[in-house]
Amino acid sequence: MLKQTSSIFSRTPLAAIIALSLGLSSTAAISQETPAADQEDDLEVIMVTASKRPTSLQQTPIAVSVTSAEEIEQARILDLQDLQSLVPTLRVAPLQRSYNTNFSIRGFGNGANNTGIEPSVGVFIDGVYRSRAAAQIGDLPRLEQVEILSGPQSTLFGKNASAGVINVRTAAPSFDNQAKIEFGVGNYGQSLLRGHFTGGLSDTLAFSVSGGINKSDGYTESVVGLGNINDRDRWNLRAQLLFQATDDVTIRFIADTSELDEACCTVADIVNGPTTAAVRALGGVVLDTADPFAFESALNIDPNNTVEDSGISMQIDVDFDTFALTSITALRNNDANYLVDVDYTSLDILTEEGHTEIETFTQELRLTSTGDNDFSWMAGAFFFSEEVDTGDSLIYGNGARPFFNVLGLQPLFETAESLFNQAPGTFFQEGLAVNSEFLQQNDAFSLFVNLDYKLTQDVTATFGASYTDDQKEVSLITNNVEVLSSIDLVNDLTVFGIPLGSVPGITGIFIPTLQTVQFLPQQLDFPNAIEDGKSDDSQTTYSIRLAYELNRNFNFFATAATGFKATSWNLSRDTRPFPADQGDLSTAGLLQKNQSYGTRFAGPEESEVFEIGMKSRFKLGAFNITLFDQTIEGFQSSTFVGTGFVLANAGQQSTTGLEFDSVYRPFDGISLLFGGIILDPIYDSFVGASGVDENDRAIVVDLTGKMPAGIHERSFTLGIKYEFDFANGAFGYVRTDYIYESEARLVDNVPERITREVSTFNASAGLTFENGISLQAWVRNLNNDEYFVSGFPPPIQTGSFNGYPNQPRTFGASISYSF
Repeated sequence: MLKQTSSIFSRTPLAAIIALSLGLSSTAAISQETPAADQEDDLEVIMVTASKRPTSLQQTPIAVSVTSAEEIEQARILDLQDLQSLVPTLRVAPLQRSYNTNFSIRGFGNGANNTGIEPSVGVFIDGVYRSRAAAQIGDLPRLEQVEILSGPQSTLFGKNASAGVINVRTAAPSFDNQAKIEFGVGNYGQSLLRGHFTGGLSDTLAFSVSGGINKSDGYTESVVGLGNINDRDRWNLRAQLLFQATDDVTIRFIADTSELDEACCTVADIVNGPTTAAVRALGGVVLDTADPFAFESALNIDPNNTVEDSGISMQIDVDFDTFALTSITALRNNDANYLVDVDYTSLDILTEEGHTEIETFTQELRLTSTGDNDFSWMAGAFFFSEEVDTGDSLIYGNGARPFFNVLGLQPLFETAESLFNQAPGTFFQEGLAVNSEFLQQNDAFSLFVNLDYKLTQDVTATFGASYTDDQKEVSLITNNVEVLSSIDLVNDLTVFGIPLGSVPGITGIFIPTLQTVQFLPQQLDFPNAIEDGKSDDSQTTYSIRLAYELNRNFNFFATAATGFKATSWNLSRDTRPFPADQGDLSTAGLLQKNQSYGTRFAGPEESEVFEIGMKSRFKLGAFNITLFDQTIEGFQSSTFVGTGFVLANAGQQSTTGLEFDSVYRPFDGISLLFGGIILDPIYDSFVGASGVDENDRAIVVDLTGKMPAGIHERSFTLGIKYEFDFANGAFGYVRTDYIYESEARLVDNVPERITREVSTFNASAGLTFENGISLQAWVRNLNNDEYFVSGFPPPIQTGSFNGYPNQPRTFGASISYSF
C-alpha cells in the first residue's frame, strides 16, 4: 500500500532456515544413538494421497503441505481462503464477487473473474475435480485433511494442474454412531450453526449427514444509505452413504448442495484521478483516499451475488488378488448471478448484470497394484465434459450522460448527434448498452500411468506419464446498442464524397476526443466464416522422481516434472479477433464499425519443474524442505482493465525458490510450527502486457525481465500451540498463528507505488470436557493488519485506481456438543 513498513523479515532468512535444518538433523542424529524404545516418535504418522495411493507423508517424494482436521478446527478455518494463514505456499484472493476467487501456489495461479479461464491450481474434493472457484469457495465440510501439492501435477491429476493441486478429503461415514452440533457467534453480527451425524444402518451400510448455516451483517458500511457489504449468508448440506458390499467391494455415495446470497466485495478508492471532480460536481460522494481502510462504500447499488452449487458422486473400490480398481463418477451443477456497480462511484453511471451456469461430468478409472513388491504400478483414465453458459449486460444509468457532459463533452456530443442525424441526448442515454452471451462446450480426456521400482532397499525410482486431449467449442452472440460506438467518426459522414474525418480541423480535436469515449466498440460474433470458435490441444506430460530413504528419520527426493493446461477462451466483453485475422475478416465483409483487435483466447500453458527435497522426522518434531526451479511457458494472464479482461499468454514466467515446513515440540504440550517460501520470480518474456505509464495512464508494456506483480518474494507462517489437561479430565489448548508476506506490487496495471505487505496474527483457545461439550474463543487478524488483496483501474476514470481491502479484525466464540 502507499506506505513504508519495516519488518523483522526484511532480509531473507535463508541462513536461519539452513541452521534450523542442521539443528533438527543433529537432534535426529542424537536420537538414533538412544535405545530403540526411546526412538518412538511422539508425532502421529500422517498419511497422504498425493500419489493417489495412501502413503506416509515422510515417504511421499512430492512437495506437499498437510493440514489436519484438528488444525483446521483449532485455528478456526472455515473455508479455503482462511487456509492460507497456515500454508505459506498457498494464496487465495477473492475479487469483485464472492465466487471470483483466485488460487495460486508458489506464485503461479490464474482463473479469477473470467469464466473461460480454468484455474492453473486444480481443486479436488474427495477425488472430484471442481473446475471453477464458484464450486470451491463454500464453507468446508467435515474434513479429514487438506493437502497442498506444489508444482505441476498433471501426470496423476489430469486436467489443469499445471501449477499445483488442492486436495481436500472429507470424513467418510462411520458404522459407530457419532454426532456433533455447534453454535457460534461473533462480531459484525456473525452467527454460525453447523453439525453432523454418522452411524450404521446395518452391518454393511453406514451413512452421514452434515450441514451448516453461516451469517453475518458485513463489515463495510454504505455511506449512501444502502446495505452493508462483505456480509455472510450461506448454507450447505451434505449426505453420504458407505456400502461395504463385500470384503473386497466398497461403494461411497456423496450428495451435496449449497447456496450463498451475499453482497461482495468491498472496493476502496486508492487514487482519485482527474475525473473525480466530475463526480463531486454532480453531487456524488467521494471516499477519502487517505483512509482506504475505513470500510466505507459509496456504491449506488448493493453488489449482490448468488451461487447455487450441487453435485453427486460415487466412488467404487474393488480389491482383486494383485490389483485394485477405483472408479469415481461425478455430476455437478453451478449457477451464479450477480449485479454490480462497475463504475464504483455513488453515481449511476454503469451497472453490470451477469449470470453463469455450469454443468460438469467427470469420470475417473484407476487400476493400482497391491502388495509389497519391488515393482508397483498404476494406470488410469480421466474423462471430463462441461457445458458453460455465461453472459452479462452492461447498462448505462441516469448519471452516464451528465458525467460526460461535466467532463466537457456536451458540445461535442450535441454537434455529433446533429451531424449523424441522432436525436439530442442519444449518446449515453439511460438503458442497455451491451449484452454478451457465451456458450462453451469442453470435452477432455487423459490417460496416465505411474510406475515405481525399488532400485535398492532404500532407493525407489518413479516414472509417470500422461496424455491429455482437450477440445473446446465456443460461441458469442452480442447485442451492442450503444449508439456512439457504432458510428465510424472518420468515414460515416462525407461532404461532396470526402469523409468528414479527413478534414484537418475535424481530426485535430473533434474526432480524437470522441474516440476516447468509444470504449465499448462493436463486437464480432463467432463462429463466423473466419473464426470457427474451436480449439483442440493435446500434450504428453511426465514426472520422474528418485527417492532415497537414508534411515527412519531422513528421506530425500529429486523430481523433474512437466504440466499442461489447455487453451482458455476469453468469455468476457473484451474478446476481440486476433490482428492476424484482420485481412481475412475484411475480405469476408465481416468487419464491424470501429473494429478493434486483441485476443479470443490464450494458448496452452506448459510448465516444468526441477526439485530436490528432504523430509525428516524425529522424536521432537519434523522438518521438510524443497528447493525448486519452476517455469511456465505461455502463462495465461488475465488482467482487468476497467470494462473487461485482457487475456494473453506471457511468453515465459519462472521462479526459483525454497519452501519448508516444520514442527518442533521441545516440551510436553508445546508445539512450534514454522513454514515458509522464498521466491525469485521473473517474467522471462512478456511483450504486450497491460501496464501504466509515469502519468498513471493505461499503456501496453514489455514486462520482460520484470518481477510479476502480486507475488511475494518471502512468505512465512509461525504457529505456537500449547495443549494441556484441565480439571476433571478436560482438555484445553491455546494457539496463535502469524503470517508474513513481504512487500509486493499489487497488480501489473496499477502504479508500482501501490503495494501490499501482510503481517497478521490470529489466535484461538478451547476447552473440551469429558461430557462432550467444547468451548472455543477465536480472533482473526488480531492486530487489525491492513493491506490490499488486489487492485484495478475503474472504467472511464483515467488516473483513478481502486483496491479490495482485506478483512478487518473479527472475533467470536462457539460452543459444541459431541455425542
